[in-house]
Amino acid sequence: MAALSAARWDRFAHWSPLSARLGLLALLLLLIASAVVPLERPGGVQPNVTTRLDGKPVLGAEEYDQDIALYEAAIRKVRSGQNYYDFIVPEHRLRDYPVRPGLSVRLPTLAYIEAGLDTLHLGVAASIALMLAAIWAWWRRFGEEPGVGRLQRVATAMAFVGASLMLNRHYYSLHELWAGMLLMLSFGLHRGPTNGQPGRWRAAFFVAALALFIREFSLPFVLLMGATALWRRQWREAAAWGVLVAAFLAFLAFHLSLVAPQVLPSDPHGPSWWAFRGLSGWLGNVAESSNLRLLPHWLAGPLVVLTTLGWAGWRTPAGVFGFIISIGYGLLFMIIGRWDNFYWGAMVAPMLTAGLAFAPRAIESLLRSARAL
Repeated sequence: MAALSAARWDRFAHWSPLSARLGLLALLLLLIASAVVPLERPGGVQPNVTTRLDGKPVLGAEEYDQDIALYEAAIRKVRSGQNYYDFIVPEHRLRDYPVRPGLSVRLPTLAYIEAGLDTLHLGVAASIALMLAAIWAWWRRFGEEPGVGRLQRVATAMAFVGASLMLNRHYYSLHELWAGMLLMLSFGLHRGPTNGQPGRWRAAFFVAALALFIREFSLPFVLLMGATALWRRQWREAAAWGVLVAAFLAFLAFHLSLVAPQVLPSDPHGPSWWAFRGLSGWLGNVAESSNLRLLPHWLAGPLVVLTTLGWAGWRTPAGVFGFIISIGYGLLFMIIGRWDNFYWGAMVAPMLTAGLAFAPRAIESLLRSARAL
C-alpha cells in the first residue's frame, strides 16, 4: 500500500523490498569505500600537484599557482592587444608546460572574455553576478518542479554551497570554474515540455554554448541535453544542440590547426591523462574542486555519494538529468585525469551539491520499502 500511495516523484518508495534491500546494501558498501579510498595522491602528496614535463611533481600552492599564472599571463597579453595564438605556445614552452597533444593548450575564449571584463573593471562583478544568477535559476526551478515543496529552501542553500566557489578570487582564471558555473546556470534555466506546453530551452542553450566554447569538457553535458530532447521528440531543440556540437567541433579543429604549426619536433608529449584512478578519481575530483574540500576526508567522500543518491531518488526529469550527469562525469573521472587534474571536477561540482537536499528522503524511502511486506 505504501508504494501505491507514494508520490510519483519519490523513486525509491516504489521499489520492491528485495530491490530496496539490495540498494541499501550497495549504498552501505559505497559509503564505506568512499570514506576510506584516497581523495589525494597516495603517499601524502596533496592533489594540487602538477607533473611537469620532466616528470617531477612540485607540491602545493607553488606549483598550482604556476597553473594560475599561465592563465593570468594569457589574460594580460590579450588585454595588451596581443593575439592569443601568437604567444600561447611559446608561453607554454617557456613555463615548461606541454603543447603536445594540442588539447594541452586551452581554448582562447575565456582569455578574451576575462581580458575584456578586466579592462572594464568588471571581473569580480561578473563572477558574483554569474553565481547569483545560477542560484536564482535554481530557486525558480525548485519552486516549479514537483517533489520539492518545503525542500526548496534547503535545496537552494545546497546549490549556494556549490556555487559559492565562485567567490574564491584565486580560481578566477580557471576555465573549469567558469564553465561549470555556466553549466549549473544552464541546467537551472532549462525546462522541458509539460502538460502540452512547449519547453523553455533557448536561454539554457546559449549559456551552455558559452560553457562549451570555454572548456571542451562541457561536451558531455551538451550531448545529454541533445539526447534528452530527442527522447522527448523535441526535434527543433535536438537539432539546435546538434548544430552546436558541429559548430564546436569545427571551432576545436580550427584551434588545433593554429596550435599545430607552432609545435616543434623537440617538444615532448605531456604526461598521459589515462590514469584509471577508479573511485578516487570521481570522489577526489568532485570533493577537492568544491567546498567539500574543507571537510575531513571520511566525510567529504560519502557526501559526494549522497549527492548522487539524492538526484537518483528525485523522480523527475531534473532528477534523472542530475543523476546521469553525476554518474557520467564520475565514470569519466574514474578513467581519465591524473591526481593534479583534480580541478576538472569543478565542471560538475557546483551543480551537483543540490542533490544533498534530497538524500535524506531517498534513504528514508529505501528503508521504508525494504521493510514493506
